[in-house]
Amino acid sequence: MPIAEGLLPEFDHEMATTRRVLDRVPDAKLSWKPHDKSMSFAELATHLARIPFWCTATLSGSSLDLATMERPKPDSSRADVLKGYDERVAQARAMLAQATDSELLSPWTLKHGDQVFFTMPKISVLRSFVMNHSIHHRAQLSVYLRLNDIPVPAIYGPTADEQ
Repeated sequence: MPIAEGLLPEFDHEMATTRRVLDRVPDAKLSWKPHDKSMSFAELATHLARIPFWCTATLSGSSLDLATMERPKPDSSRADVLKGYDERVAQARAMLAQATDSELLSPWTLKHGDQVFFTMPKISVLRSFVMNHSIHHRAQLSVYLRLNDIPVPAIYGPTADEQ
């Protein structure tokens, strides 16, 4: 079985689960944050919604230099978060479905100018820097929901809000 074929069900499951959490972000509380050092709802939701871009960036080249990228502003509504997320997931999934084993095993580097953060096989980047990274921030966002008495959707089974 090709690597991508084995990875796609996990990708689909995690992206659908993340979308359910993003769909609960309240427009009325986009500026809310649990602590001064924390991201706001809008910043965290926007960051989470942009993570699928890293799949596309990983599969379309051999490196990415953060020094060449602008830092995007947070989205201004849940609708904008979801629209961008859906577009990025569709593009990432299409590229992943076409990826060959040799592409997925080739090295990819993340850097900022001369500073190299890591180099690893693309498959490892997709698992850690894309999917695990999404899971991490999705968990943060679910805490934001809980702290604001917004029902948390099912993630890996029912929550106290959805049984």
